[in-house]
Amino acid sequence: MDTLLEKFAKLGCDNAPGQEGRQRAVPLELRGEKLAGTPVDFSHGDVDAHPPIPGSLADFVAGVDKVGGHQAYTQYRGGRETREDLARKLSAFTGTAIDPDQEIILTPGTQGALFLAIGANMVPGDKVAIVEPDYFANRKLVEFFGGQLVPVRMDYFGAQDQGRAGLDLEELERAFQGGAKLFLFSNPNNPTGVIYSREEIGTIAALARRYGATLIVDELYSRQVFDGRSYTHLCAQGERPDNLITIIGPSKTESLSGYRLGVAFGSAPIIDRMEKLQAIVSLRAPGYCQAVFASWFAEPEGWLRQRVAEHQAIRDELLARFRACPGVAARTTEAGSYLFPQLPPLAVSGGDFVKILRVHAGVTVTPGTEFGPQFTSSFRINFSQDRRAALAAVDRITTMIERYRL
Repeated sequence: MDTLLEKFAKLGCDNAPGQEGRQRAVPLELRGEKLAGTPVDFSHGDVDAHPPIPGSLADFVAGVDKVGGHQAYTQYRGGRETREDLARKLSAFTGTAIDPDQEIILTPGTQGALFLAIGANMVPGDKVAIVEPDYFANRKLVEFFGGQLVPVRMDYFGAQDQGRAGLDLEELERAFQGGAKLFLFSNPNNPTGVIYSREEIGTIAALARRYGATLIVDELYSRQVFDGRSYTHLCAQGERPDNLITIIGPSKTESLSGYRLGVAFGSAPIIDRMEKLQAIVSLRAPGYCQAVFASWFAEPEGWLRQRVAEHQAIRDELLARFRACPGVAARTTEAGSYLFPQLPPLAVSGGDFVKILRVHAGVTVTPGTEFGPQFTSSFRINFSQDRRAALAAVDRITTMIERYRL
């Protein structure tokens, strides 16, 4: 069993979004001159370049203006009126019926929802299946709660011409056969931006039901889908497990991250447990901020369509620049705001190259090892940025690749 220091050492946050100020100096001999240009932090999106939903600030002010503690001190699972509104919107969006009293909880961001969902579904020693690569917090939270990680490979490069994410479904079944009772994954996948096919989602649901496993699916980017692709909500499957939680929120596509709002919905017994855990962790989603949910799924006509088109255009230009650099590989992002390029052989390690980019090129990226220990030659960028600044930053990245190419 880990000591206290070992337990928290696994929760290192230096490479997390917004943490660039904590990163250490580069103990390397750097090649060439520093590259000039506007610093770009690709570890998270730029809400100045892509501002929040119009009217969201007015909704927040309206929440503040409510009399007394009506808005500040809602129920732990969120205000009744807001839950009813969200249950109606999300039922229509996902194609499933959500009971606002029993099957939905508002949380401090989708990160808060993820913490509650994992904490409500495992005890120390439990085997938990995760995807590699997938959202970096998944493995850290499972380890924090004392679980045993059971990685399931996703061959996102090998499946790119098949219309699939590439999850090894046979390996997932073996994880369930080996005792894993919880499987968590993001769809669209973070960091690759790939979408699970209808067949993959259907098989995941069927396997979980067959083996009595619980599913937690993070659908944070499910509104930002490119190229007219279809998206399959697991919660709308006819055959699905009894224990299922879907996580979603307005922080990314809608640029409302500063309000710290997330939603989880699904199996009522799990929602009950999540509420009990929230009551001793954060009490509730920020009371005044809950009012901002009013603008979600109620954006002005054409606003979301334009938002998606802007991001798709940035994606296309960044992909073209990376692919023009010999040896760099990147699967086309199908949804969300992430690219996960793979580097050619370099004279430095992938981790050191990430540090060199930050210090010598003014570009912050997230190292691939945050998403699985084997991704030493990959890194993630969030391309929800000012277009010109993002393109210039990628040009600096490719320049540094040439400097350090073997």
